[in-house]
This record gives sequence, structure tokens and C-alpha cells, in this order.
Amino acid sequence: MPTFTTNDGVTLAYEDTGGEGTPLVMVHGWGQTQAMFRNQLAGLGKHRRVITYDQRGHGVSEKPRHGYRIARLAQDFEQLLDHLGLHEADALGWSMGASVLWSYIDSHGTGRIRRLVIVDQPAAVAAVPWMTKDEQTESGAIFDVNGLLELAANLNGPDGPAALEAFEHSMFSGDTDPQVWNFVVEEIKSTPAYAGVPLLFDHCAQDWRDVLPRINVPTLVIGCDGSHVHPDSQRYIAERVPNAELHIFPTTEASSHFVFLENPSAFDAIVEKFLG
Repeated sequence: MPTFTTNDGVTLAYEDTGGEGTPLVMVHGWGQTQAMFRNQLAGLGKHRRVITYDQRGHGVSEKPRHGYRIARLAQDFEQLLDHLGLHEADALGWSMGASVLWSYIDSHGTGRIRRLVIVDQPAAVAAVPWMTKDEQTESGAIFDVNGLLELAANLNGPDGPAALEAFEHSMFSGDTDPQVWNFVVEEIKSTPAYAGVPLLFDHCAQDWRDVLPRINVPTLVIGCDGSHVHPDSQRYIAERVPNAELHIFPTTEASSHFVFLENPSAFDAIVEKFLG
């Protein structure tokens, strides 16, 4: 697997299918890996260049003792583009990967992004005290600040592995394919607590609502009725990003935060149609 080194000395692993045209760079979520997109490398990769990578602290990438902030991960994304010599790319962010792209857009703009795909990520994960009840609901906040503190403490405690598995299990509803579930559980083991806990806290403490109206490239927002992320939060995002498109997968097609694993053919078809 090829690698590159960031400007703060961290080696990150990536996959690149190669090919002509505008590439699609896919950014995975917290505690997971680029292997989440294995079906898209095979499926979408038939028709276009697809690039995935393990963010620092995840997968087979290096796991240093520094840099576990969304802003730093956004820098890593930019440096991957630099390493590959990409002046323009389509970008897909799933879960925390969406936050990484929002942070990148906030600090760098959209000059290098042709089209943007946001998959199942609230605009604000933790309900901060200055948000009204309506704002908490609209933004899709999953828990309050005290809930975030409790989760972080549990993940960093002696029963951390069990707390992590329970947290991941909350992202599924309905009858989960055992193969999908077992794959997810194995992949999350690659992120040590010293990396995952501070990154999760930083990720959940962010509020990206002010970035949404400033996204000036074609955008597709994808949600799922069976996910722990309420689909109304995805409708909220699509309403605030100018001219954004929205697709919500019904529970008859997928029932988790991992729609691209559960139903890769349907997911790929929606993304391919949007990218054109």
C-alpha cells in the first residue's frame, strides 16, 4: 500500500485506483478505516479514479501521540491532494470524514473541490449550552456535553473495548448482516484510545452550521432512516447548503450508519449519478 508523509512527520497509507478524469477522494469516519470503502474501490473504481486513505491514528497509518484534532486532519487531507498533484477532486466525507471536509472548506475554501458528497453526519454532534432546543434538534445533536464527557471517560476506561463496541452497535438498527457487523468491529480495533478519545471529543465539540451556507460547489447529502443519525439532520444540511441535493435511504434498503457497506450497489448508483 502506498504512503505519504505529512508536514508534521506522520506516514499515512492510501489506495489509488488510478485512471483519467476527476478523482473521487473518500474520507472515512471516526475509529474506522479506508477499508470501509472497499466496495466503492471495486464498484465506483470501475468507472472513475477512486482514492481512499487511513487518517492518522486509524487503520494501517501511523499512530503518533499528536495531531488528533479535526483541523489537523483537514491539513492531512490537503497534503494528500498535494502529494498526488491533484488540483481538483470530488470529495466524499462519511461521518467524521464530513467534518474533516467542512473544516477544510472553512479554512481553505472550495477551490480544489469540484463536487462534494456528505454522508450521514450531523452539523453539530454535541448540543452545546448556547443552542436552543430547536437548534439542537435541527442540527442533529446526538448527545449533550455531559453525555460526550461520559462517553469519552468510558472509552478511555478499563472497559474501553466494551464501551467502544456498544457505541458502534448503537449505529445499527434492524437485522444487521453478521458479516458487516464483524467487519466493522474488527476495523475499529486499529485505533488506540490515546488517539481515538481526544479526536472524538474534538470532533463532537465542533459546530459546522455556519460553514454550510458558504459551500458553493454542487453537493449531495446522504442519510439513512435506520441510522443513529436522524435523517432530519441531513435534510437540515441540504436546506442550508445552496442548491444541495438530498437522498435518504429507506430501511428497506439499509438500516445503519454504514449504508455503503450494507447496500453498496444502491449507494454507488446514487453517488455515480451525482458525480456524472
